[in-house]
Amino acid sequence: MFHSDSTLFQKNYSMTTGVELLMKCVNIPETNDSVELYIIDSAGKQTLVEACEKMWGEPSLLCLVFDLTSKQSFDNCSHWMERVRAHCQGLHIPGVLVGNKSDLSARREVPTSLAQEWAQSQGLEYHETSAKEMENCDMPLLSLARAFHSLYQECRETIQNLSPG
Repeated sequence: MFHSDSTLFQKNYSMTTGVELLMKCVNIPETNDSVELYIIDSAGKQTLVEACEKMWGEPSLLCLVFDLTSKQSFDNCSHWMERVRAHCQGLHIPGVLVGNKSDLSARREVPTSLAQEWAQSQGLEYHETSAKEMENCDMPLLSLARAFHSLYQECRETIQNLSPG
């Protein structure tokens, strides 16, 4: 859905098997501003951890995505969160936790309440999406863009306050 701007769900798509760098421009409502999000998409495999960390540099935001029909996928989020914290030396990185495949309610293994509680305990916003049904797909990206926009505005104000008047 990210690749097609939420207009096309490919039924025969190839799941991410490596690491991809993607870019998405998101307009910030109520402003004339937009944010370019550079997203490192990883399959989540252990063998890719080091490659991902090299690409991260100093991340500004975090987006963890898991499969609502797989408890193991959700449990892996804790591992990734530990890696991010270790990589960022404990700095708080704003972000979102995204539970995908909400359309497969009969196969759901992760209750909304469990995911919400974990996200809150990690300082993340929680969103559930269905890429197949195009439900709520833009909300996580909008949340990330707003968080970055807010960080940018804070930095701008700090710099302006340092300038001699």
